Amino acid sequence: MTSSRSDILVVDDDPAQCRIVSFWLEKAGFSPTAYHSGEDGLAALRQTAPDAVLLDLGLPGISGLETLEVIRRRNPHLPVIILTADDNVETVVEAMQRKATDYLVKPLEQQRLVLSTQNAVEHYRMTLRLKGLEHATEAGGFGAIVGASPPMRELYQRIERVAPTDVTVLIRGESGTGKELVARALHDHGARAGKPFVAINCAAVPETMQESELFGHERGAFTGAAQRHLGRFEQADGGTLFLDEVGELSAPLQAKLLRAIQERSFYRVGGTREIKVDVRLVAATHRDLREEVSQARFREDLYYRLAVYELLLPPLRDRGADIDQLVRRFAEHYGPGLNRQARFERSALEAMRQYRWPGNIRELQNVVQQALLNSHDDLIRASDLPAYVAARQAPIVAAAPAGSAGPTSVPPIPVMSLEALERGAIAASMERHEGRAADVIAELEIPRTTLYRKLKLYGLK
Repeated sequence: MTSSRSDILVVDDDPAQCRIVSFWLEKAGFSPTAYHSGEDGLAALRQTAPDAVLLDLGLPGISGLETLEVIRRRNPHLPVIILTADDNVETVVEAMQRKATDYLVKPLEQQRLVLSTQNAVEHYRMTLRLKGLEHATEAGGFGAIVGASPPMRELYQRIERVAPTDVTVLIRGESGTGKELVARALHDHGARAGKPFVAINCAAVPETMQESELFGHERGAFTGAAQRHLGRFEQADGGTLFLDEVGELSAPLQAKLLRAIQERSFYRVGGTREIKVDVRLVAATHRDLREEVSQARFREDLYYRLAVYELLLPPLRDRGADIDQLVRRFAEHYGPGLNRQARFERSALEAMRQYRWPGNIRELQNVVQQALLNSHDDLIRASDLPAYVAARQAPIVAAAPAGSAGPTSVPPIPVMSLEALERGAIAASMERHEGRAADVIAELEIPRTTLYRKLKLYGLK
């Protein structure tokens, strides 16, 4: 995990006990938060991803054992240390059978409590690391995500940690890094797996239609509303709603989204009945939302509602060890449709490893398809790659000729400008989607206004 300060939930109906336990934990370097009922503790677990729970058995309302059972259903690996005033063997055995991590008998001893908590947290973090490594080893990735490089293994550990919770997650990363795949992994490895996963690219929805797309509308709500439409929140009820490029939402929609998150309810456009839903929210953006907040382009209160837990996707240029595996995966996927059983020559792979990939995985995907189309047989050579990628195969320093004093410098081969790369990417996407702007916006993850401005700038209209 990236933070050395561990979050601990203390659930005990005795305020004095909570205070002393929290004091001991803070002194030992933990970050405790106290709740006084099982209901409050379980509600907190929907919004936080702690490293351990200290749980009193003698709770009012939902008992400690019942609370433990719910926690285990949500997250089988989260450490739960039982606090009990009853040292009855049968009670302790029942708690351990329900997979409590440890038990401490009141009156509590400071040293014993701190040691038990430290051991539980260390074991939990090791479990997450091993599970991340296991996923990376089994298939070279996590679910549909490909890669076993160190940055990706760290990402898998963080997904493992937060997926079993209902915590709202903000995924940050450059365009083309695979943010929707991470959102799907969070859904598939959480308690809502099997329930709806609903995604919407906010950048691809015209501002006038954003409210209707998110919250739905009633028949006759506006011109052209011939029938009732259920928005994405209702479609995702019970499951996960993924808001891709959430930074592109208009200011009025940001305010309405904030209310929907706070109240877990909303009104359809033109409707008078309040609609309540149960969704786990995951958002993504390629923008720096902190900077957007500072420039008054994004609501600060909404940012903090979305960024309860943040996941940062590394760009492809920082994942050089994953290039070969990604290339093989894309070649296996696209090769059969192009009558290719492709393998890549070493020089081609080396060229791709050295290229910087400003378009990230989406650009690599397109380059593999182009190489398959350009090749004359099943061996993909560097010459089959686009020129701006193939140019990267030439090293800056060549080996010295026999008898010479040292290496010989080789001038770098000129590459295409960023403007030329951008123009080529937009032109290729327009061609693939036969000029359908909405599909181009979704593929390139750029706002509609940006697309039209670039089309005019590069003479592609």
